[in-house]
Amino acid sequence: MNVMDGVSVGGFGNSLFDFAPIFIFIVFAIVIISIIVNSVKGVQQWQENEQSPRLSVPAIVKSKRTQVSRHTHMNGDNMHSHHTSTSYFVTFEFESGDRTEFKVSGKEYGLLAESDTGILTFQGTRYLGFERNVG
Repeated sequence: MNVMDGVSVGGFGNSLFDFAPIFIFIVFAIVIISIIVNSVKGVQQWQENEQSPRLSVPAIVKSKRTQVSRHTHMNGDNMHSHHTSTSYFVTFEFESGDRTEFKVSGKEYGLLAESDTGILTFQGTRYLGFERNVG
């Protein structure tokens, strides 16, 4: 059969329009499931940290790093707004040779220098502070 008057014969003419709502639903479901999974993981990590003992141990600042994220938001009027955020991380080494990286505030990041020695206080994966040895 032929295509006549803009009507496709053979059942493929509207297949894209039939698939679009299903595709949109699948993408929406994936986004919602990702948000729920990340929220549950965050709550579980918080609970684990709350149940962990608060430890204060000798440590050395081994390295520091930053992670800059750029976010672009588009409004309906084709207006773009940009926002950047910086996350700060410090790796500490314990007397055993084990290393752990903690996310710290920008202020803490600025106060710490590589090779600083002192007492690291933490609870699970939560950084609580570092008291530098003076002298």
